[in-house]
Amino acid sequence: MTNLEKLEEEADQEGIPIDTIRFESERIKGLYCDGNIALSADLQTSADRSAVLAEELGHHYTSSGIILDMNDTGNRKQELQARVWAYNRMIGLQGLIAAHRHGCRNRYEAAEFLDVTEELLEEAVNYYRGKYGIMYQVDNFVIYFEPCFGVFESISPA
Repeated sequence: MTNLEKLEEEADQEGIPIDTIRFESERIKGLYCDGNIALSADLQTSADRSAVLAEELGHHYTSSGIILDMNDTGNRKQELQARVWAYNRMIGLQGLIAAHRHGCRNRYEAAEFLDVTEELLEEAVNYYRGKYGIMYQVDNFVIYFEPCFGVFESISPA
């Protein structure tokens, strides 16, 4: 089952209808309002659709009220919360490790393996860098965010 199918199933289980519409502005990719999700008809790939759907589901779980005005600090915080929900749902630190274990050698391969856009992967890595610093250890894996992104498995001496 693809990420898009999983997210659509989750929305269905939550009773959230998903509509595909043409927005007047090409900048709008999706909206969450009153328990409904609208996705832009201009989204070309399932990875694009799943990235936007994940963020809109993030709004369902983390946001309240009308948060369209990005000049409001509280609205920007809610927007970030929804994006972080999407990063963790679609990628997460375990996803970065899984991509490494699968043999992905670069961001393109990792994004393809994780079935996400390269843009979403880049945003997630940048978020994790801001949260964890230049590196973070998970079990016997070290995820480096600087100077370049990489995952290394530490091997204990026998």
